[in-house]
Amino acid sequence: MFDALSDVFSAAQVWLFETVVQPVVFAVGLGGWVEDAFDATGWLLVGVVQLAVMLAIIGPLERLRPVYRVTDRAAVRTDVLYTLLHRLGLFRLVMFFLLQPFFDGVVGPLHAAGWNGWQLDAIWPGVTDVAWVSFLLYLVVMDFVDYWIHRGQHGLSWWWSLHSLHHSQRQMTMWSDNRNHLLDDALRDLIFVVVAQLIGVAPGQFIALVALTQLSESLQHANLRLHFGTLGERLWVSPRFHRLHHSIGLGHEAPVRDGEFAEKAIPRLGGHNFGVLLPWWDMLFRSGDFSHRYDPTGIRDQVEPDDQGRLRDYGRGFWAQQWLGLKRLAGQG
Repeated sequence: MFDALSDVFSAAQVWLFETVVQPVVFAVGLGGWVEDAFDATGWLLVGVVQLAVMLAIIGPLERLRPVYRVTDRAAVRTDVLYTLLHRLGLFRLVMFFLLQPFFDGVVGPLHAAGWNGWQLDAIWPGVTDVAWVSFLLYLVVMDFVDYWIHRGQHGLSWWWSLHSLHHSQRQMTMWSDNRNHLLDDALRDLIFVVVAQLIGVAPGQFIALVALTQLSESLQHANLRLHFGTLGERLWVSPRFHRLHHSIGLGHEAPVRDGEFAEKAIPRLGGHNFGVLLPWWDMLFRSGDFSHRYDPTGIRDQVEPDDQGRLRDYGRGFWAQQWLGLKRLAGQG
């Protein structure tokens, strides 16, 4: 089945490239980038499929079982812009031009010297090199990496200054997953790609891993009153499980220490439910909260004034949000 889906995707990619993308590439005088344009076509096709699934399945589910009524449509439209930038490959196109010199200068010479990384799917010939088995193996390993990246985004103050933008959406919808500072995304993608290169994830499987992760995250962020039951909640991250991660005070702050009074304790970075696809890591490292509740989402300093009576502004539009993130990173926001 995995091979059949791969064949269908490859055929669609070739058709889209030869019919639409390649003529445009030659028309604008970029014939030397044909191979890279073919790879970009794959990301574009993945994004189109994801958007179709979101609109055809997740959107109707949001309308059927919403957690709340959406009132701030302008904020959601900004999230839609983030989603289109990421899912249709525009962000990855920029990342390609920014990161390609790094891979050419560092990874390229290593490959030329004969080092191609540790092929994780070769640890058990005849088993782990079967397509669907290797895909599941890489999914588990990369999700483990993603868990610790997520812990870093919440545990390191400078990284939180960027990642907090993602948590500033008070009305979560299926479009909220890609509401991130571009530097935050760039750092996460750099780590993700380097690890994938080191353990030998094949390009086709890497695209499939990213596509599955993104689509699952769209569901997790949906304005959807849904959980997967006692067992299912511990097998895959659900909208209810991830919503707790976005809940004010619960998902982005460490628990109050013993002996502290909650009303006087100073919030510290931390939180719960960092799992991206699998809640296993939250169970293993005791960062999971499986409470059946649907709390308001956002960040404490958006709704609780500081000692001077001020609320933190995370911005309304795309450019304002990016600028304020840089100011927070510099300690001025």
